[in-house]
Amino acid sequence: MRSQRIKILYTIPNFNTAGSGRSVYDLVKGLDRSIFEPEVCCFHAKGAFYNEIEALGVKIHLFPFTTTYKPYSGFFFRVLKISRFFKSNQFDLIHSWHWSSDISEPLAAKIAGIPYVYTKKAMGWHSRFWKWRSRLSSKIIAVNKDMMKEYFTNMSHKVSNFPLAIDTKVYAPNSGTLYLRKELGYLENDFVIITVANLVKVKGIETLIEAVIKLDNPQIKVLIVGDDTNEYALRMKSIYSNKSFIKFMGKQLDVKPFLALSDLFVIPTKDVGRREGIPNAPLEAMAMERIVLGSCISGIKDILEEFQDCMFMADNINELAQKIAYWYSVDLKAREKLAKRMRNHVIESFSIEEFIQNHQVLYLNLIQK
Repeated sequence: MRSQRIKILYTIPNFNTAGSGRSVYDLVKGLDRSIFEPEVCCFHAKGAFYNEIEALGVKIHLFPFTTTYKPYSGFFFRVLKISRFFKSNQFDLIHSWHWSSDISEPLAAKIAGIPYVYTKKAMGWHSRFWKWRSRLSSKIIAVNKDMMKEYFTNMSHKVSNFPLAIDTKVYAPNSGTLYLRKELGYLENDFVIITVANLVKVKGIETLIEAVIKLDNPQIKVLIVGDDTNEYALRMKSIYSNKSFIKFMGKQLDVKPFLALSDLFVIPTKDVGRREGIPNAPLEAMAMERIVLGSCISGIKDILEEFQDCMFMADNINELAQKIAYWYSVDLKAREKLAKRMRNHVIESFSIEEFIQNHQVLYLNLIQK
């Protein structure tokens, strides 16, 4: 029997957005503190979500837990420095939420003799280092089913499929958005579509915009919430600057008021590049009883598996336009019925309680080996 709590280090590059930081937050907050002692390590104290993590009262380390490969001559010595940091703090287990295929962190953990887990959050396997990262890991958590089939068939013994989760007490139905409707200049009978994503090309925002343009309905409005400061986002804003039905809201730490205002959530991600793992935003929308439409790609398929009619082929403007037109025309009771089903689905299949319990069992099994 262990006489002290299991000391777990969660590593994540930053808390610039809630994103993966929300999952780390939920784990740190929800772990059984009589068994586990969580700590966090990130590169810096910047980022809008950092204060949320700090408020949990756990120890936060600001330390570069990865290193560059070049110059190759000094790589091993740089890894040793990370390894000494892990060992000196006497961590029992390291759980990485780093998005990259970096191998310096798992190698440092291996040298320190500390079990290492990483969560595979997005689709993408092009770098040869993903295989090395996986081999160096004690356990891997894949967040969607396609990852299990496409990446991990030869190492299924060390991979678990845990979808990300949503706290449905935090994301719950909320109708108190009259102030926001007035602020945005929306009328009571306007049909508001929202998408929440950092504006990068793979998110397919133009598919949504072009679908709404095709419908040519002045009552349909589009809210785009997310970081819109990069080159691609600025180009999108410039191209569609004459479209009064679109509002770019920029990054918002709290998206709940915007979700509550909307009638429909659309996630039009393209079927290219890193794609999605399990995107949080549509789960948050469903938990708040909002109908979600999504492109039929990895990750989104896991979320909308029970709602096949709510998926469309990625990049298919006509199909998305037809689905938007349908839900615009459907009576309120029918929309409310589907929205309630979607919330119930999140509660049953993406619960925060099961998410935390799955991780606790995995950690205990690793430590007891």
